Amino acid sequence: MGVGKTRFGAFADRDLRSLAVEAVAAALADAGLEAGAVEAFYLGNFAGPSFTGQSHLAPYVAGAAGITGVPATRYEAACASSGAAFHAAWQAVAAGIHDVVVVCGVEKMTSQPTARVAEILAMAGDVSAEAHPGATFPAIFAMIARRHMHQYGTTREQMAAVAVKNHANALTNPYAHLKKAITLEQALAGKPIAEPLTIYDCSLVSDGAAAVVLAARPNGVRVLGCAQTSDYVALEKKADITSLPAVKASAAKAYQMAGLSAREIDFAEVHDCFTIAEIIAMEELGFCAKGEGGPFAASLAMAVNRSGGLKAKGHPVGATGVAQIADVALQIRGEAHGWQLPKARVGLAQNLGGSGATSVVTILGAA
Repeated sequence: MGVGKTRFGAFADRDLRSLAVEAVAAALADAGLEAGAVEAFYLGNFAGPSFTGQSHLAPYVAGAAGITGVPATRYEAACASSGAAFHAAWQAVAAGIHDVVVVCGVEKMTSQPTARVAEILAMAGDVSAEAHPGATFPAIFAMIARRHMHQYGTTREQMAAVAVKNHANALTNPYAHLKKAITLEQALAGKPIAEPLTIYDCSLVSDGAAAVVLAARPNGVRVLGCAQTSDYVALEKKADITSLPAVKASAAKAYQMAGLSAREIDFAEVHDCFTIAEIIAMEELGFCAKGEGGPFAASLAMAVNRSGGLKAKGHPVGATGVAQIADVALQIRGEAHGWQLPKARVGLAQNLGGSGATSVVTILGAA
């Protein structure tokens, strides 16, 4: 019924609570509701205690937003935290337990230095097998990228094309963190982070929040399908590190629920934490065959990450899942001002946790 977002960016003068309250207030206003109408509050947040020192975050945020006397619960599933919160909220509304709920995703990351941010994010992987030996997520996705290149012929140019496209898309999104057009040559020549990834292959460290109001009543946007699945946390446990089984499984369940196929999706917001992640998502979501994600993504055959994606819109990790859903809803409503797609009847949001241990796929359509 309603969506609300803050700008994504690096905000020295904003704390986690103020960001979340802004998004919730905007979503309630968009829905034409007061805080007293909310029957439950679902918060997606990955690492607020580590980033900010504050725990018990759901009632901490809900109370500040004027929502009290109802269940208020925080959901943590790494970068899929608010996708998981949305999935739980949708289940409760669909089951008839609640009529009106609010789902908020928020993260305040820039309160810590970059090295500490990398340490905190690494906690979303297998700490003993990966983080302790020194493998942060850029290193993990660099291994995934290198293996995909080896198995399928994916090129650096194809990954760089993803970055160029998403940077260009963010230019017209008023909520985006990074508004900077880049060329293919710039993307290829970017500062090395973890070979073969450069700085232009990696998403941003961002602050921000997003919120949606879900209700069991007719409105302009309907949840057609929503599924959450899981896989191993550790990369070493995966049979093929170029595959994301949880994404494939959650997509299959969401398609079945919606009665749709991948060919019937008009546009998608996918989890491009690294450019290789968008390429693999194209394959696992069924938009192209396995191994063809590189040329498919570079071909611009489908409207993907029109918001700028995590790559340029920003990636405040706990906010990303709900922000994707909010962006899909705005497109369907025809209200993505400045970055509206001409065809946006059915959209998909794909939210990933860790290196593929959690996946939430949500399909929205016009009611």
